[in-house]
Amino acid sequence: MFNKNILCEYRKALEGVTYKTLSYGSKTSLSEFKLAKGAVIPNHSHPHEQTGYMISGRMTFTIEGKKYLTEPGDGWSIPGNTEHSVEVHEDSVLVEVFSPPREDYLP
Repeated sequence: MFNKNILCEYRKALEGVTYKTLSYGSKTSLSEFKLAKGAVIPNHSHPHEQTGYMISGRMTFTIEGKKYLTEPGDGWSIPGNTEHSVEVHEDSVLVEVFSPPREDYLP
């Protein structure tokens, strides 16, 4: 699959959190996220492995009770079915890959 960035639209996930799916296949999906300063993604889990890269901003992941400050250039991988949450300290942009694809994020 090839997808032109200008054809993708951002969708609201939560208050202060928008995303667009850049591409997807049978085993992975790739999404870009914009998170506003002060946004909170509450504690949750899902069956998808989640691997990401911080482009800009600052936020803190809490993964199974342990906090990780994330800044530009940092990367992460969260195993499926792992409890995690996010606090956004600055407007942030990141990309994440989900495996298997996040069906709820597909166009």
